[in-house]
Amino acid sequence: MLQLIINKQKNIKNDILSGITVALALVPEAIAFSFVAHVDPRVGLYAAFMMGLITAIFGGRPGMISGATGAVAVIFAPLVIAQSTLHGPDMALSYLFLAVCLMGGFQVLFGLFKWGKFIRLIPHPVMLGFVNGLAIIIFKAQFSQFYVGTGDNAQLMDTIPLAIMIGLIVLTMLICHFLPKLTKAAPATLVAILSVTGISFLIKSFGFEIYTVLDFIQNIDPSKDTLAASLPHFSFPIFSLAAIKTVLPYSLLAASVGIIESLMTLVLVDELTETRGSGNKESMAQGLANVINGFFGGMGGCAMIGQSMINIRAGGRGRLSGITAALCLLFFFLFGALFIETIPLAALIGVMFMVSIATFEWSSFRLFKQIPRSDTLIIFVVSATTVVVDLAIAVFVGVIMSALVFAWQKGCSMTSSTSISKNGHKVYKLNGSLFFGSVTSFKDCFDFKDDPEHVVIDFKHSRVFDHSGMEAIQNISDRYKKYNKKLHLLNLSKDCQTLLKKADHIVEISIIKNLNWKIADNRLSKKIR
Repeated sequence: MLQLIINKQKNIKNDILSGITVALALVPEAIAFSFVAHVDPRVGLYAAFMMGLITAIFGGRPGMISGATGAVAVIFAPLVIAQSTLHGPDMALSYLFLAVCLMGGFQVLFGLFKWGKFIRLIPHPVMLGFVNGLAIIIFKAQFSQFYVGTGDNAQLMDTIPLAIMIGLIVLTMLICHFLPKLTKAAPATLVAILSVTGISFLIKSFGFEIYTVLDFIQNIDPSKDTLAASLPHFSFPIFSLAAIKTVLPYSLLAASVGIIESLMTLVLVDELTETRGSGNKESMAQGLANVINGFFGGMGGCAMIGQSMINIRAGGRGRLSGITAALCLLFFFLFGALFIETIPLAALIGVMFMVSIATFEWSSFRLFKQIPRSDTLIIFVVSATTVVVDLAIAVFVGVIMSALVFAWQKGCSMTSSTSISKNGHKVYKLNGSLFFGSVTSFKDCFDFKDDPEHVVIDFKHSRVFDHSGMEAIQNISDRYKKYNKKLHLLNLSKDCQTLLKKADHIVEISIIKNLNWKIADNRLSKKIR
């Protein structure tokens, strides 16, 4: 179990205040991801609002925050660039919105088929590696804010503005850390943001430069001079067979990444709050939100682990916290743009640093001497893959590694003991599972040349699980046949018998009733073709 448990009671005040805090943190993220996807900032803000509101109302995990995310933006960026080159920016947006609609459709189907249960197949070492890698990503991503300019022209801030920013970041972190020890009347993160914003006005009055949210916007796109936007409006994206074929690969990949990231976030929030959400319900809500995004000019998205952590740590537990965050975000870019633009970026960076520190599973270091080396390796590999490649790829790699380790360990555990019955039959009593990973160990158990005429394999403490197991039985039967010896199977479980009967084109089997043993005689006297 994760040791980072945050015990706070659900109440309206905590939900509203934590929602306001999250909304403040959503603004620069939505803008940044818009530029990653090569679209107008309004497209990211619309996505954050619609994703957050719809999933908060219909999702399967109250307290979890969804919005425009970098994982989805990176996937759709090549599509936007390619279509902008071929058809122009306006048509590229239509292709993007079609892709987002299809992405949402796939996610709805995922939920309808109740595939969310497969999140339980993710082992705990993978979860630890995922969480640690995510914490490193959140921490590392903040350092890009210390540079002005973009691309090759990016340069570190001048000494004085950089020193002021670092000082404000430290102040924000100190407030976040120590204020809860004094009072829990208001979320420490919200108090930190408001306090540092007030201090920044004082510093500005002395003529010092403060890097704000508006500076961040203009750093990415100098042509933008405000955050203000209008309400999203309904429009049909382009619908044609050719367009669907073009966007389908992007939609499938984005749907997969979005579902994995959302369900992993759901599991993490479950662990933190010691409650349980519904993966299938969350999948359908994510899909619905993305479909609506496609029709109302949003770039789509999924659950946001950083913002979800801010919400949980600030006391947000109910649906009201997510609804408040979405509505406040809408208010900010409709009416409160002037205020949001003046928030020092240092305050938001400090909050994200605290989220990163709290997200990292520090207890995993203590576990390294107590858990198998294979689990330690999986934690390291998943963490590194999360940082270097992608969250979804890291989970796939971790699950595959865990499955291979499990198969190897189970395969090596296949053993047998032998005895001679009263009628002279040699009995092999198996222990372990017979499947693809244990076939070699299974075959090594038998002495084909020196065994008597009748050989019995007792499956009382063993099970046949797959085609490889049946092929292994076929193989040893053929080898005994070469020595004119007969093979019998004893104590096959009902499901094993069913498995063999269904595969009658591979293995012929019947129950011999006139023997003292209830033997399932594997009559493999003929070569099965």
